[in-house]
Amino acid sequence: MDIPRIFTISESAHRIHNPITPEKLATLGAALRLESGARVLDLGSGSGEMLCSWARDHGITGTGIDMSRLFTEHAKLRAVELGVADQVAFIHGDAAGYVSDEKVDVAACVGATWIAGGVVGTVELLAQSLRAGGIILVGEPYWRQIPPTEEIAKGCLANAIADFLTLPELLASFDRLGCDVVEMVLADQDGWDRYEAAKWLTMRRWLDANPGDDFAKDVRAKLTSEPVRYASHTRDHLGWGVFALMPRQRLDLPLT
Repeated sequence: MDIPRIFTISESAHRIHNPITPEKLATLGAALRLESGARVLDLGSGSGEMLCSWARDHGITGTGIDMSRLFTEHAKLRAVELGVADQVAFIHGDAAGYVSDEKVDVAACVGATWIAGGVVGTVELLAQSLRAGGIILVGEPYWRQIPPTEEIAKGCLANAIADFLTLPELLASFDRLGCDVVEMVLADQDGWDRYEAAKWLTMRRWLDANPGDDFAKDVRAKLTSEPVRYASHTRDHLGWGVFALMPRQRLDLPLT
C-alpha cells in the first residue's frame, strides 16, 4: 500500500503536503483554541507536521493515518525531532473508512477528501470519530476564478470545472451538510508557490542522482512541464483552504 511514486519523489522534501505555510498552520492551531490534552485524528496525515507542531505548541495528543510509507516514516522522525513522540502516533495504512476507537476533539482530513469520495463522504466519515461539541477540519481546493474552459480546469489538475466550487459555494455546501463553519484559514500565493515550486528542485536533484532509473523519464517530463502549467493555470484559478466545522445538534423539544 502506497501512493503513486511521483509524489514520494516530488514531495520527499516537503514537511507540509498542501499549499499552506508553517505560519498558516500555526495560525490554524491558534484559531481552533486547542487545549492541552485535546485528541486529534488526522486522516491523510502526510509527514505529520500538523500533529507534531500542534503537540509541541498546544500539548495535543493525536493519531495520523497515511498511505505513504515514506511520509509516515518522516512523520515519526519529526515527532522525535520535536520531542513529542509520546504524544502522537503515526500509522501506515488506508485512511478510507478509518474510525477512531475513542472519540476525538478534532477530526481532520486536510487535503485528502478523495479518501471518502469527496467532501460529503469525508465529513460523514470524520463525524463518526468526533465527540459531541468537537470540530471537523476539511482541507479543500476551490475556484478563485472559474476557468473559462474545461481545458484550463484540467490544467489545474481537475477532471472538470465541476470538480470544485467557488469559495461561497463551498461554504454554503457545509451548511447544507448540517454544519456550522466556525473558522477558516486560506492559503495565500506564497503558500502555493512554496508547495509547488519546492517540488522542482527536489525532482531535479532526484534526476541528477538517479539517471538510470526506469522512472526517470516520467520525472523529467513532470519537471519540464510543471513550472509553466502551474504559472499558466493553478496560480490564478485555484484556491485552497482549511475549514473548521461543527455539526449542529438536533434539539429534542417537548411536544406542546
